[in-house]
Amino acid sequence: MAVNKQKKNEILESLKQIIKDAGSIVFINFHGLPVAESSQIRKDLRGKGVGYTVAKKTLTRKALSEGGIAGDMPDMPGELGIVYGTDLIEPARGVYDFQKKLDKKIQIVGGVFEGKFMNQSEMMTVAQIPGMKTLQAQFVNLINSPIQRLVIGLNAIAEKKS
Repeated sequence: MAVNKQKKNEILESLKQIIKDAGSIVFINFHGLPVAESSQIRKDLRGKGVGYTVAKKTLTRKALSEGGIAGDMPDMPGELGIVYGTDLIEPARGVYDFQKKLDKKIQIVGGVFEGKFMNQSEMMTVAQIPGMKTLQAQFVNLINSPIQRLVIGLNAIAEKKS
């Protein structure tokens, strides 16, 4: 279906606004993804405060080139979907979770993170960063470990002396 010039301009402006407002953007290839699963992905991502849109690659490239993003734009094969959000990690993590569930029907192909283009492997690394609560728990455990060992050592010395 052909898109007229006015509609293309609206889509381009929408993409520019997404690029301007987003903390991170993930480019996905959704080749072979049924509509039902696509709708489920949109619904779940929306629940996490993450948006998902599909646009022509030419319009996306034009909006990205005008967005002032550093680095080289990654290759974007297949059908291109754009997942974006104000949170830096949640868009990538949300797509990564679906990528594992749907067995290669959806794949991360690159993205924009902290104002720089990222390739597929870099975005996969970002997607595997644990959530904030997990990181906080790991930090508390890290701080607690030396204190716990000190207490165990002092307890052993106290038992030996008594």
